[in-house]
Amino acid sequence: MCGILAVLGYADEASHGKRARVLELSRRLKHRGPDWSGLRQMGDCYLSHQRLAIIDPASGDQPLYNEDQSVVVAVNGEIYNHQDLRSRLADAGHSFRTGSDCEVIAHLYEEHGEEFVDMLDGVFSFVLLDTRHGDRASSFMAARDAIGVTPLYIGWGIDGSVWISSEMKALNDECEHFEIFPPGHLYSSKTGGLSRWYSPPWYDEAIIPSVPYNPLALRKAFEKAVVKRLMTDVPFGVLLSGGLDSSLVAAVAVRHLAGTEAAKRWGTKLHSFCVGLEGSPDLKAGREVADYLGTLHHEFHFTVQDGIDAIEDVIYHTETYDVTTIRASTPMFLMSRKIKSLGVKMVISGEGSDELFGGYLYFHKAPDKEEFHRETCRKVKALHQYDCLRANKATSAWGLEARVPFLDKQFISEAMSIDPEWKMVRPDLGRIEKWVLRKAFDDEEQPFLPKHILYRQKEQFSDGVGYSWIDGLKAHAASNVTDKMMSNAKFIFPHNTPTTKEAYYYRMIFERFFPQKSAILTVPGGPSVACSTAKAIEWDAQWSANLDPSGRAALGVHLAAYEHEQEQDPKHVPATIAAGGSKKPRTISRAAAAAAPPGVAIEG
Repeated sequence: MCGILAVLGYADEASHGKRARVLELSRRLKHRGPDWSGLRQMGDCYLSHQRLAIIDPASGDQPLYNEDQSVVVAVNGEIYNHQDLRSRLADAGHSFRTGSDCEVIAHLYEEHGEEFVDMLDGVFSFVLLDTRHGDRASSFMAARDAIGVTPLYIGWGIDGSVWISSEMKALNDECEHFEIFPPGHLYSSKTGGLSRWYSPPWYDEAIIPSVPYNPLALRKAFEKAVVKRLMTDVPFGVLLSGGLDSSLVAAVAVRHLAGTEAAKRWGTKLHSFCVGLEGSPDLKAGREVADYLGTLHHEFHFTVQDGIDAIEDVIYHTETYDVTTIRASTPMFLMSRKIKSLGVKMVISGEGSDELFGGYLYFHKAPDKEEFHRETCRKVKALHQYDCLRANKATSAWGLEARVPFLDKQFISEAMSIDPEWKMVRPDLGRIEKWVLRKAFDDEEQPFLPKHILYRQKEQFSDGVGYSWIDGLKAHAASNVTDKMMSNAKFIFPHNTPTTKEAYYYRMIFERFFPQKSAILTVPGGPSVACSTAKAIEWDAQWSANLDPSGRAALGVHLAAYEHEQEQDPKHVPATIAAGGSKKPRTISRAAAAAAPPGVAIEG
């Protein structure tokens, strides 16, 4: 992923000083695009770009232009259908300067005005400046992809300028107010406001889908989503934790890699990557799946202390104080640095599946299919503030791009149109979480995965890297945040008041980097259990007393659920945790054992 910064209407007589300031702020995004920097000034408008070269590394530097350079665009993203669009535009008389997949945006605008965004199949954030009628009559537009896979912020200067940036660190010091640029929207200077360009049926949560489950259609849609994301001119791999989602990504990539241009250039042996504490569930499962698929597998180990030492960098790069995001971002941040050191610039990852299919363990308690579906809608709509933010920013911190096929626009349409009755967890019918996805890839003749991997229980990334990771974070926070500090939390942090010492610790760090009120408001809040929304806590009365985003907070569901007493008394944290050990607490309740799917062993 690249980094963009646009400053529009930056009125000042000293244009040289303004240009220097834009360059200075753009450099705050250089980690996102270490391969090249570009800046175009047109009157009082500036478009800057920090490039991570994935497609056409030789000639695709940005900003990009139309034929006479009267339309200029800076883009962060990948346009997977660019070849088809390029062909259609060429037939209409357009010519291209580069082989960049993003150049089509400037020409589509010439052909269709601002109504072209839905024609793009990919993930993107862009700012486009139209000077065809002269600098003084110029206009601009900006847009963000459907789900918010790419990050984007918008702000306003006291001088009337509009600022748009991939990360808020490039505009927070200059804007009087700034906020998240909402996914699926475009901003037009002609109207001076935002409008939605992406309005699928599932956006109306009152409409409950009724399409019968078709496993073959679901499988084919996902295979297409993965194959699209094999479009690359640089070395790549897959993130492989050994869970269902990453394993399916790897399995499909391995099966289809041979016939792609990427295979001709980089070979048919797929690289896979996994991170975890010594002896963690993910390392073991990832190695097993890699052996089964025949990938060239790379394991990276870290200690609890390694993770704790990286927390400040993680918060700076992810720009959040959300507890579960920081927990999961830290091992991903550490792994991304290792991956980049191997010369790899792009990875494919499994984010989004749990939101589409109700894969989080708290979905076991959904009262009916209507509420199940509404919760999936809420989760998908919020992805840009959680897993999309983590996957993008934790990797982009080291100039690594993460692609997420589960959030392909066409695949989302297929997944969200299924009658949610099929997605419900039904032990009486042998259906565990994400059964519809598992069943779609349960091929007896040509297995994608071994059965026990295909039906492995959901493990959140922050848990799967090693259970003592979260316990170690809590212990570290408890040693840095006093009870007296907590008693005054509501006065120090009146918005999204932290309710745990871990949350307080992250909030302190965040506000050192981003003290503005606007920055604080970009982070979501509210209670959560096992990554639920606040609304879903109503599904089970005992959850309100066990609020923690870890999957182990799903009491009676997770096979290694927290003991309620241990959660209430942090003194019970195992001694090995403080030393950075990887001891794995396995406190199994009768209810958890009863909830285990057939064939899953329970360790005591």
